[in-house]
Amino acid sequence: MQCPGAEYLVSAERTPRKREWRPQIYRKCTDTTWLFLFFLFWTGLLFIMGYSMVAGATGRLLFGYDSFGNVCGKKNSPVEGAPLSGQDMTLKRHVFFMNSCNPEVKDMRLSSTILCVSSCPEEQLDTLEEVQLFADKNGSFLCVYSLNSINYTQNPNADSLCPRLPVPPSKSFPLFNRCVPQTPECYSLFASVLINDVDTLHQILSGIMSGRDTILGLCILALALSLAMMFTFWFITTLLVHIFIALIISGLLFVCGVLWWLYYDYTHDLSIELDTERENMKCLLGFALVSTVMTAVLLSLIFVFRKRIKLTVELFQVINKAISNSPFLLFQPLWTFAILIFFWVLWVAVLLSLGTAGAAQVIEGGQVEYKPILGIRYMWWYHLIGLIWTSEFILACQQMTVAGALVTCYFNRNKNDPPDHPILWSLSTLFCYHQGTAIKGSFLITVARIPRTILKYIYNTLKDKHNAWSTHMFRCCFCCFWCLDKCLCHLNQNAYAATAINGTDFCTSAKDALKLLSKNSSHFTSVNCFGDFIIFLGKVLVMCLTVFGGLMAFNYNRALQVWAVPLLLVAFFAYFVAHSFLSVFETVLDALFLCFAVDLETNDGSSEKPYFMDQEFLSFVKRINKLKDTRAQGEENSLRNEEGTELQPVV
Repeated sequence: MQCPGAEYLVSAERTPRKREWRPQIYRKCTDTTWLFLFFLFWTGLLFIMGYSMVAGATGRLLFGYDSFGNVCGKKNSPVEGAPLSGQDMTLKRHVFFMNSCNPEVKDMRLSSTILCVSSCPEEQLDTLEEVQLFADKNGSFLCVYSLNSINYTQNPNADSLCPRLPVPPSKSFPLFNRCVPQTPECYSLFASVLINDVDTLHQILSGIMSGRDTILGLCILALALSLAMMFTFWFITTLLVHIFIALIISGLLFVCGVLWWLYYDYTHDLSIELDTERENMKCLLGFALVSTVMTAVLLSLIFVFRKRIKLTVELFQVINKAISNSPFLLFQPLWTFAILIFFWVLWVAVLLSLGTAGAAQVIEGGQVEYKPILGIRYMWWYHLIGLIWTSEFILACQQMTVAGALVTCYFNRNKNDPPDHPILWSLSTLFCYHQGTAIKGSFLITVARIPRTILKYIYNTLKDKHNAWSTHMFRCCFCCFWCLDKCLCHLNQNAYAATAINGTDFCTSAKDALKLLSKNSSHFTSVNCFGDFIIFLGKVLVMCLTVFGGLMAFNYNRALQVWAVPLLLVAFFAYFVAHSFLSVFETVLDALFLCFAVDLETNDGSSEKPYFMDQEFLSFVKRINKLKDTRAQGEENSLRNEEGTELQPVV
C-alpha cells in the first residue's frame, strides 16, 4: 500500500532543486580539465620556442644577408657547394643591392645580387673607375667578392660582376641596415619591390624601425594620457563630465578636420612623385572617412544620452567608493600590462626565429637560397593561437582579480571594517581554484577570433580576384564575428564575477548570471550602459589625442616613409593602453551590478535578511526607481490624455 504523501515525495525528488546564490560560502576547483588542456597547449608552445632557437636565424632578418648565405656584420660558417660563403663580415654591416634601380622578383626572391659592404655610396658613381676609387678610398667593395678591386676596370666580365651603372647615391636608412637609394626614381622602384612585393613582415617591421623614435614617444604619450584619464574618472564630478564631453566633441571634430586638411594638402602638392607619398595620401583618405563616420555616430549617441549625465556622475561616485576600499585596484593594470609586454616581446622573438628557420640550398651561380622547413606554416598558426589565447587568459586573470576583490568588499557586513588585503585574497583564490574558468573563458574569445583571422588571410590572399559580391560577403562575416566577440567579452566578464561570488564553473556561472541580470535588468541598466559609454569615450579621447600627435610627427617626413602602418600601430597601442587602465572601472561597474542583483535575490532588507549594500548605494537605487516610476506614470497619463481626446460624435 502506498503512503498518501509518497507521490508528492517522488515528484519532489524528481524535480530539480533550484540552486541558491551563496556568496563566498562555498569554494572548489572549477574547470580543471581546461587547466590540463592549457598545460598541454603550452607544452607545444615551449617546443616551438626551443625549435625556433635551434633552427631559426633571426640575424638574417634583422641584419640582412647576401646572395651567398653570409649574414652581414657576423662571422659566418661555410655552406657546402657555395665557394663565396663562410666569410667574415664583421666589418661589413650594410646590405647593398647591385641593381637597386631596377630590382626584379622571381619566385618571391630578388633576382638582383646582394652583397655585404662596409659603407653605402653616398654619391652617384657613373663609371667603373669611380666604383674602384670608392672601394680604394672607403674599403667598401661593391662588386662580387671573387673580383679584386684592382680588376674592376680590366676584367671583361666586370659588367655582370659589378653593379649596374650609374650607381645611385644611397644611405643606410633604418630599414635593417639596407642601402636605400636616395634618388626619387630609384627609391620608388626599390621600395615598391622590397617593401610591398617581397614580404609583408618586412613592410611592417620596416615601418616600425623607420619611425621607432616617434613611435616610442607616442606610446609614452598614450600611457601618460591613460593615467590622466584614469584619475579623471577617480575625481569625477558633474562639471568635470561636461568638460570631458566638450573635450571629446572638440577632439573628434579637430582630428577629423586635420585629417581632411592633410588629405587636401597632399592632393594639391605638385611635388608628390614617390609611391610612399601616394600610399600616405590613400591612408589619409581612409583615416578621414573612418573618423568622419565615427564622429557622426558618437555625437549622435552623446545627444541621445545627454539627460543621464547627473545619474551617471552619481554612479561613478558609487564606483569610486567601492574602489576606495581597495585603492590598489587602480594599479592592477600596470602588472597586467607589464606581463603582456613581456609575453608579446617573447612571442615576436619566436616569430622572427620561425620566419628565418630554413635549410640552405645552393642554386645556380654558387648563390644560396633558404627554403622554409616543412611544417613551419603549421607552427605559425599554432603560435598565433597561442598569442590570442594567452593574451586573453592574462586579461581574464585581471578581470577575475578585480571582480574578486570587489566581491570581498561588497559582501562584508561591517562596512566600517573592510577586509584586509582583498586583492591578495582574490589572487590566491584565482590561482588556487579558478584558473580553469579563466582559461575556458579566454578560449571562447580565441575561438571567435581565429575565424576572423583566417577570413582576413583568405581575403588578402585573393585580393585581386574579388568581385563586389564576395567583398560584401567577407565584410558581413567580419561584422558578424566582431559582434560575437563583443557579446562573448561581456558574457565572460559576468561569468567571472559570478564565479568570484558563488565559486561555480564557467558555464554554470554564465547561465546563472544571465538569468539573474535579465530578471533585474529594469533597475539601472540604462545608467549602466551610459557609464560604459562614458568609459568608452575616455578611450576614444586618448586614442584621438595620440593619433593627432602621430599625424603631426609623421607628416614632417613625407617622402621616405610609409607611416600608415606605424600610425595604425600607435592608434591600436593607445586604445589598448587606455582600455587596460579604464577597464578597471568597467569591471567594477559590471561586478557591482551583479552583486546588487545577487543581494536583491538573497535578501529582502528586513532585520533578518538585511542588504549588503551600503546606504549611499541603496539611496542611489531608490532614486533610479523613483525616476523610472515617475517616467512610467507620465507615459501612462499621456496615453490617457490621448484616449480622452478622441473625437466624439455630435448629437
